[in-house]
Amino acid sequence: MDATSTISMELATPTFSQRLWQLAARREYGIAIVLAIIIAGVTTKNHDFLSGENVRDILIHCTQPLIVSCGVMLVIVTGEIDISVGSALALLTAVLGWLASPTHYHWPAWAAILATLALGAILGLINGLLVTLVRIPSIIVTLGMLTMLRGLTVILMSHPRPDGRAGDITDMPYSVRFFGIGKILGISTSLWITAIVVVFTALLITFTPLGRRIYAVGSNPHAARLSGLSVTRVKIFTFMFTGFLVGVATIVTQLATVTSGLGQGFELLVVTCVVVGGVSISGGVGTMIGVVLGVILIQIQSTVLIFLKLGTNAANWNQAIQGALILIAVLIDQVASRGEKRIGGGH
Repeated sequence: MDATSTISMELATPTFSQRLWQLAARREYGIAIVLAIIIAGVTTKNHDFLSGENVRDILIHCTQPLIVSCGVMLVIVTGEIDISVGSALALLTAVLGWLASPTHYHWPAWAAILATLALGAILGLINGLLVTLVRIPSIIVTLGMLTMLRGLTVILMSHPRPDGRAGDITDMPYSVRFFGIGKILGISTSLWITAIVVVFTALLITFTPLGRRIYAVGSNPHAARLSGLSVTRVKIFTFMFTGFLVGVATIVTQLATVTSGLGQGFELLVVTCVVVGGVSISGGVGTMIGVVLGVILIQIQSTVLIFLKLGTNAANWNQAIQGALILIAVLIDQVASRGEKRIGGGH
């Protein structure tokens, strides 16, 4: 073997520091390890943590944020953000209640559900058009939508219904609630629906040209345009898809009572799950398995705090941990990005 071949092999073989940077870039491994440590630690203290009933409750608790996270993930991968999903969830739930409730319009369940899904997609379309055609930053657009939709929800819930009364909707029909509380083959319907959404999203981003375009737009919008990709259409799709999934998350609600306060803080929860799950806030990076693990990690912490018997402080610790995880995730994202640049630059 000559000297040139030896040098080429040395350059091709990553150093220990480069392997470390590459491992940091695959945040899924870190999340899985943290989850394993948490589960092992809590189970050691309380063996009921891994009981079938508790595991089922944790998974069901993950359904709504995981469904919406599938859409928000794609939005962030394209370099945008959507913080209106909590208010959209509240409005769509109120609309679903008004349409399906026997004391309101009493539409058939299928019609009320289709209308809710369509309205969710329309809300996403509006976000996408304002961001791409009007060129308003997505953080501003969705912040404005967050406030506007919350106000519309309060107005709708305070509007007198046909019987002359106003207020919470307390008679959601079982035909609608079945998608949240019903079971198919002994497994919660909401879990089946969530699994379908996750698998569909994973197939979309992995095996379709559209999925590749979404990542191309997030990685380098200018290069994507030069290669003939429609950045506008791709981004509009991600916002519409997110709005549609907010509608799906509305359908799997288990609540018997609809109030105007639903969905508060939901947008922070979803963004936290997505970012902690390894989706880069600068766009172009993110995996479905990472998002799934991120949702489980965030949602499991509230159950862990209960099992640790923190009492009334559990909710405060929950918020503090969520905020800390966002900062840590962003820091890791920045460190990993710099590491990739150093590897690419040959340093």
